Amino acid sequence: QVQVVESGGGLVQAGGSLRLSCAASGSVSSINDMAWYRQTPGMQRELVALITRGGSTNYADSVKGRFTISRDNAKNTVYLQMNSLKPEDTAVYYCYVYTKLAFAYEYWGQGTQVTVSS
Repeated sequence: QVQVVESGGGLVQAGGSLRLSCAASGSVSSINDMAWYRQTPGMQRELVALITRGGSTNYADSVKGRFTISRDNAKNTVYLQMNSLKPEDTAVYYCYVYTKLAFAYEYWGQGTQVTVSS
């Protein structure tokens, strides 16, 4: 079992920055990929950024050049640095953790609200 706790959301003006953090605890030795997703009302949850255990990253086209995902494997924490925020970035952001030993499991955080005002 892995517990996932996010922090760092809030209200920011367009053009501003926020940093999200997500700390995992429990069976952390099995953690592989970590990622951030976001969801707005009535829409499907979408991938924002993903980082593998080895540090390879993947970003949604809409955030490339503005958002940076990173992780500290020693702290079992993943970060999302969000710069040049736009009103369309407003969403609930969810941390995602993928683990695999004999079997694969997925874990989600409770979500943190990011609101960008114009």
